[in-house]
Amino acid sequence: NTMAAQPKANPAPLGLMGFGMTTFLLNIHHAGFFPVGSMIMSMGLFYGGLAQIIAGIMEFMNGNTFATTAFTSYGVFWWTLVWIWCMPKIYFEKEVLEESTFVSLADSPPVGFLAWYLFIWGVFTLFMFIGTLKKDYTIRFVFGSLALLFFLLAIRDWLHAAGEGYETAKKVIGKIAGWEGIICGSSAMYYAMAQVINEQWGRVLLPIGTPGRAVDLKKEATKEELEQLPV
Repeated sequence: NTMAAQPKANPAPLGLMGFGMTTFLLNIHHAGFFPVGSMIMSMGLFYGGLAQIIAGIMEFMNGNTFATTAFTSYGVFWWTLVWIWCMPKIYFEKEVLEESTFVSLADSPPVGFLAWYLFIWGVFTLFMFIGTLKKDYTIRFVFGSLALLFFLLAIRDWLHAAGEGYETAKKVIGKIAGWEGIICGSSAMYYAMAQVINEQWGRVLLPIGTPGRAVDLKKEATKEELEQLPV
């Protein structure tokens, strides 16, 4: 007799909520409402960072290459972003010519170089978006809006680096990016909760836009429909 395989939990909602909530909160800052503070950095380190990496490792165990790449990469993205903010503000004592002085762990990157950091994450996300084109419409929207967000933030920083003549354009693009990022984070949270609620109820209550399939909310979801829910 062979033992039946134990059912595995779906880690996608964990990763999506970590990504979505942290993205939502950061872009409230980008939209001009609040400054970056300890709350955003804590979310980036733990929920946006660590929780997504854990979800990525769990997806690796499930054999899901796409979700492993996405969750692990964006989890590490949040860690790198927090360190970019923090390293110039962390000082250690150093002796120079027999005199003690305090120097930072690293200098802040030039804003133009930071734009390239955001741009290359946008390119990565654009490739990941192409990988969603055979998946449901909700995950396509999440990755498409995220790629757009990275490119908008890169343009904002390039305008900042260009000088004072582009100050107004920088502010406008920054606010557009902030509102677009709020929408992106909200879509990821919806996608996460759709998977949790649909699984718990055993039917599709929150639609995710499965291509070519109309789902009757009054019917129990089939096994094939439920298997389409994870990323």
